[in-house]
Amino acid sequence: MTKTTFILALLIFGFTNCFSQLSKKEFEGVVAYFVDCVKKADIDQLDLMISYPLQRAYPIPPINNKEEFKNRYSEIFDDSLTSVITNSNLKKDWTDVGGRGIMLHNGMVWIDYEGRLLTTNYTSAKEKALKEKWIAYEKALLNTDLKAFKIPIHTIETDAFIIRIDLLENQMYRYASWSSNSKLSDPPDLVIKNGKRIFEGSGGNHHFEFTKGEYNYTVYVDVLGLDPDEMSPFQLIVTKEKKEILNQFGKKKQLR
Repeated sequence: MTKTTFILALLIFGFTNCFSQLSKKEFEGVVAYFVDCVKKADIDQLDLMISYPLQRAYPIPPINNKEEFKNRYSEIFDDSLTSVITNSNLKKDWTDVGGRGIMLHNGMVWIDYEGRLLTTNYTSAKEKALKEKWIAYEKALLNTDLKAFKIPIHTIETDAFIIRIDLLENQMYRYASWSSNSKLSDPPDLVIKNGKRIFEGSGGNHHFEFTKGEYNYTVYVDVLGLDPDEMSPFQLIVTKEKKEILNQFGKKKQLR
């Protein structure tokens, strides 16, 4: 099935006649088709509904192609998530949210208006185990002064910088940065430990704010608002006395 044929199939797939939280009738067919594919574990059709790479909870590596998706399918769609999706009520559980797409419950699963899987805000037992493995791997790469943290959040690269954000045991966020040609094992050029995380709605978009003297460092994380092929979901803005002095887009740094 070509992607064009696939999209047409979405539009003609079984509609319901009852009132729905979905604002347009065609969205009901999009959701119903996605649910049916998950119910059947139809990897071939679900593959057509993904714009790779499919990002996973940091620091778990993304899924880059159909073969990886096939091998890691049960990491995402375990019995618990599959049950929630396949038993969901089209009229009550799915909602379209402006330009962000269509969400199940309060953002457990997001698809776009053509049925492509955007993300899941759910971590299976298998992915939790993988996450611990990759956390240990990343700690081994870090400079000694940065190894103490509670949860790793992001490692980002822009044109000029490598940026690392971690949650500390005191529930504050730490910002560390290096020049782009550095290694994570090098002493960082800047460390700030007073960060806070601010969410922007239920889609997962958020930003971090850090302050050092007259400087403010803000890192924006765009989870859902980008074109699926966009590879710069991060933005660093630095201000001095509320005047912008730096604005750079970034992407996740590959550490493998």
